[in-house]
Amino acid sequence: MADHILSLDQGTTSSRAIIFDRAGRIVSVAQKEFTQIFPQPGWVEHDPMEIWSTQLGVAAESVLRAGLRTNDIDSVGITNQRETTIVWDRETGQPVYNAIVWQDRRTAGYCDKLRSQGLADMIREKTGLVIDAYFSGTKVKWILDNVAGARARAEAGKLAFGTVDSWLLWNLTAGKVHATDVSNASRTMLYNIYTMDWDADLLKLLEIPTSMLPEVRASSGIFGYTEKILTSHALPIAGIAGDQQSALFGQMCTEPGMVKNTYGTGCFMLMNTGTTPVPSTQNLLTTVAWRIGDVTHYALEGSVFIAGAVVQWLRDGLGIIRNSGEVEALARTVDGSDGVFVVPAFAGLGAPHWNAHARGTIVGLTRGSNRAHIARAALESIAFQTQEVLLAMEADANIPIRELRVDGGATANDLLMQFQSDILAVDVIRPQVTETTAQGAAYLTGLATGFWSGTAEIARQWQPEKVFHSNMEADVRISLLNGWHRAVNATKAWADAGK
Repeated sequence: MADHILSLDQGTTSSRAIIFDRAGRIVSVAQKEFTQIFPQPGWVEHDPMEIWSTQLGVAAESVLRAGLRTNDIDSVGITNQRETTIVWDRETGQPVYNAIVWQDRRTAGYCDKLRSQGLADMIREKTGLVIDAYFSGTKVKWILDNVAGARARAEAGKLAFGTVDSWLLWNLTAGKVHATDVSNASRTMLYNIYTMDWDADLLKLLEIPTSMLPEVRASSGIFGYTEKILTSHALPIAGIAGDQQSALFGQMCTEPGMVKNTYGTGCFMLMNTGTTPVPSTQNLLTTVAWRIGDVTHYALEGSVFIAGAVVQWLRDGLGIIRNSGEVEALARTVDGSDGVFVVPAFAGLGAPHWNAHARGTIVGLTRGSNRAHIARAALESIAFQTQEVLLAMEADANIPIRELRVDGGATANDLLMQFQSDILAVDVIRPQVTETTAQGAAYLTGLATGFWSGTAEIARQWQPEKVFHSNMEADVRISLLNGWHRAVNATKAWADAGK
């Protein structure tokens, strides 16, 4: 009997595969990092073939590690780094260019031009998004404009565009299925979240042929079947969602007002707003959460570009830790950051600032500052950025947030989670299963195949592992937040002075 679901979790720095059982428990995990390519400052790329090969490799490894046979697998789900853009040849399946990653800022100047043309309101009213290089649309245009012959091939119907989910689905089905789900489509700046279709005006504006686009489907449903991939036995691919929406579902934030925050390479807070999109006045994004059957749920989202990546920078850029696990112990050697603030705007500032030209800064250094203060300030920057997003979300939704459900790798850091609760003045809840991104994709998949009877059965599986309660005095919190705001203003001033 097929008692397991294979969840493919294709992230920004690694490909992972996780197998879940009927109780929603993790049976096995396999993970492999892949190459980060930085051709120029502000540019970030991946090799699409390496994304595919690493994802396929860990999928096979996870089955072996679990001691399972492929006929023990009910179905396959996909969750993915969003906005990352791949264009490939429909006949050969070969990419025409590297994947342009969501962090990439090469189209920031073009986005400035769109804003100067007064297009911000029109694009927000259609897509729920701000104009930013973060999203896929301007990345597709860049490939068509800059790769020799790409535009002519696209106009001849020979090229396909997709986010990473579409790329994996295409390869898993040996080119038979070119599709995406509503959550990923809503992150392209090409999809109208009100009509639930690709928007002709935006495609014309960005000069993107309709023939390139994947079919948009519900997040839970059979997209296709594996074609002699992993096994000769065809497995249904039955659930797809962008990583943050998938984590929202995995955290069982299925009712309006429920909020989760995922601490990965970036930091992403989402609030379920129910079946009605809530336009933002606070520079947040209005996005599709998921679609199950004919019911669409929407969310408000605030995106912090650099979260866990700041710890990688401490390791790889500054060399003050040997591995990411050392950062908590180092930060605990000091009582606080001693007035040091790190603003990790390495790829600009995300919500609620949306400043593509900002760059990272460290302020407040004295002769007594050391690597522990910098490590502590780097960790605290993750919590400060999250606090800014939470305040904006409360204002937009007009709902006071009582608790924050958290997931992602950095949630293992108790120092960070306690500081997060302190600076928010709300409970921070870490669940027993923190791999909620992969879990959400598994749940969407299992609902489609009847593996689980419904969301009520799944909701009973969600259990807290630890609750962090705020115990910081209000005056200390206010002082720290004032320092953070000064640091952010200094970062913005640096960017403005360079224009």
